[in-house]
Amino acid sequence: MNFCSHCGGRLRVAIPPGDHLPRHICDACGTVHYRNPRIIAGCIPEHEGRILLCRRAIEPRRGFWTPPAGFMENGETLQQAAAREALEEAQAEVQIGSLLAIVHVLPVEQVHIFFRARLLQPRFGTSPESSEVMLVEPADIPWPDIAFRSTEFALRCHVDDTAAGRDDLHFAEVERRMAE
Repeated sequence: MNFCSHCGGRLRVAIPPGDHLPRHICDACGTVHYRNPRIIAGCIPEHEGRILLCRRAIEPRRGFWTPPAGFMENGETLQQAAAREALEEAQAEVQIGSLLAIVHVLPVEQVHIFFRARLLQPRFGTSPESSEVMLVEPADIPWPDIAFRSTEFALRCHVDDTAAGRDDLHFAEVERRMAE
């Protein structure tokens, strides 16, 4: 970052008074620019024991498999972001359930948050972001071709929870809390 997004002035890197980390500071207007992690929201949609996966049609990791997930937008909740990503990437309408996994991806300054989800109808399709979309049995997940370690972790949590009988999606409780 070289220039201030508020006034266009040059930025310098320094530790602002009262802070403990170097920040980009505008010498012209004094604005401190913070770089914070970006949030990725996603879900593991399930229908009759099978999991919805998308083959990525975009970089990074084009051609690899992932559950639907993407960057959260301002003005939406994590759950809304996860449901929107399922619709955008897989043309799939989902009901978001309970929290499944939170993964800190420090090298790319991201936090990945995954929810359990129920595919409302077995209807889904490709999109500009997904060249192929499929429902797979947990035993048939293409583990060597999973796009990201964070999505592999979330998928393994889902599979392990299901095998241990901890696969209750808590939809009624989630809906009640969101209505409050």
